[in-house]
Amino acid sequence: MQSTAELMKRARKAGLVIPAFNIPYLPMVEPVIRAVVDQDSFALVETALLEWTKFEARSAAAVLEEFQRYQDPDHVRLHLDHVPVIDEDGQRVNYLAVIAEAIALGYQSVMVDGSRLDLEGNIAATRMVAEMAHAAGIPCEGELGAVMGHEAGPLPPYEELFASGLGFTDVDEARRFVQETGCDWLSVAVGNIHGAVSGVLKDQKKVEARLDLEHLEKLYQATGVPLVLHGGSGVKQEYVLEGIKRGITKINVGTEIRQAYERALRESGRVSEAQEAVYERTCWLLRDYFGVAGDRKLVTG
Repeated sequence: MQSTAELMKRARKAGLVIPAFNIPYLPMVEPVIRAVVDQDSFALVETALLEWTKFEARSAAAVLEEFQRYQDPDHVRLHLDHVPVIDEDGQRVNYLAVIAEAIALGYQSVMVDGSRLDLEGNIAATRMVAEMAHAAGIPCEGELGAVMGHEAGPLPPYEELFASGLGFTDVDEARRFVQETGCDWLSVAVGNIHGAVSGVLKDQKKVEARLDLEHLEKLYQATGVPLVLHGGSGVKQEYVLEGIKRGITKINVGTEIRQAYERALRESGRVSEAQEAVYERTCWLLRDYFGVAGDRKLVTG
């Protein structure tokens, strides 16, 4: 079976993106995988630490167990998303233990988020995780720059954020980061933002973000590795499609399918209805937004 690292490289070469769908509620696993298979696409199913603590995914082991019930290696692989060194509430996380557990469980790629550290600290933390992951034969994703939105409290207006370039990944730092950490993929900040996960804000529609495409291209040229777009929900489609041409190879999607699940569950009271809402939204994303329906063999061969 080809590794997830190899599949990412194939997608980059083919000019395709691999969507990565976050799982904050365990019943979402089945409809996401069903949609990917029915659309003959390839995608990652992923879960982040905050989805166990702020939502109902429970644990890395619980998501793995649910994934194994429906897995289809020709269409989906399992990825450990955001494990922060310092979390969105400013608390230190025992990130090495969390990632080591996921690797032992059989996750097929992992991510460490040291973006709230200074550059030296982020490099050191990411290098340790990359070495752990590579020893297990799997790829590691790092993050440089500040993809905002998970923090408590309101963000500054989006246009103000974009115009200032606040948190954007620095090109020279990105070059050094990839060289010194050995990470396989790099999550970058180029105008993308996370959906809110706290309080009443988590139900609000995300701002329609855009990407600084010229900055993105400079990052790809500097690093030479597949780039990752976190906070993919709500980005204007034309920026997404152009961003894929300029280095984006993985796009995380959380808010789009989470809110579909929560809304349908709230309105119907039935998990089955919520699952169908996730299935329909995932199909739409694969077919109409990312345009990767029927492209699986270009990734998996």
